[in-house]
Amino acid sequence: MNLIQLNHICYYFNGPVNVGYLNQGEYGVLIDTGIDQQAMKKILRQLNDRSLPLTHLFITHAHTDHYGGAHYLQQQKDIQTIAPMIEEAILQNPILEPIYLFNGNRPLNELRNKFLEAMPIRVDHVVSEGLFLFGSIESEIILLPGHSIYQVGVKVEQILYAADSYFGMEQLEKHRIPFLIDADATLASLEKLLAMNGIGMVPGHGQYEEDPTKTLILNYDHHVKIISSMYEILNTYPLGCSFEVFMQEMCRRWEVKLPNLSVWTLYRTAVSAYLLKGIEDNKIRYEIKDNVLHFISI
Repeated sequence: MNLIQLNHICYYFNGPVNVGYLNQGEYGVLIDTGIDQQAMKKILRQLNDRSLPLTHLFITHAHTDHYGGAHYLQQQKDIQTIAPMIEEAILQNPILEPIYLFNGNRPLNELRNKFLEAMPIRVDHVVSEGLFLFGSIESEIILLPGHSIYQVGVKVEQILYAADSYFGMEQLEKHRIPFLIDADATLASLEKLLAMNGIGMVPGHGQYEEDPTKTLILNYDHHVKIISSMYEILNTYPLGCSFEVFMQEMCRRWEVKLPNLSVWTLYRTAVSAYLLKGIEDNKIRYEIKDNVLHFISI
């Protein structure tokens, strides 16, 4: 993870999961932490080598790849931790993530891994959308839901740390069907980002771009293509399609492999989110036949 300076205040550690950093005088702010203790150690080493301060931690959303290193950080530093409302409940009770991914059941041990459940952390301040001060550093917290229920971005001057509201193209090509819980909210967040003219953006996964317009449009179009493929699949089942068959067809269409239960739960959640959009758009209806939930294109 290499520390890259963007302007006189804004930096980011570029890696598999990007971590933002803000500095003004005695104040230093990390935006997310990376997935685990090892990622956090690399970040702390680089800050120490440059004699850069660390006074605040901001978590954009409660997915373990973005806060897995926070428990170790809180053990090492006297640091103020800030997180968005609702997301903070998971940060302090991480078992909630494998619970909701497993239909609300007590999760099997296979789901209690570092990719789905990090160590719990302390949250000192809970925030919602609006202006926020990290010491003397002025920021704007911007709500960007869809990937999670209350994901936020952090805007400082003309740079936005956009969390997982969009992805670099390498990540879209790798995952094919990106994780989300709300397709409508995801598209609305992308539209909000596209309306922010002149703002450079750091995605949670990918590269900083001074003008991310092309990448944002590619993200939007990618979701639209997934939605179109959903309707194409359902149209081949005029009498209705069970969720299991539908998910199998979606994964086949998008060349997705599900090697284990953890990955399966993530894709099931994403596929369900697209179905939910179709239902709320009155383009899909559902019914229970022979005790099986079926989805039917209208």
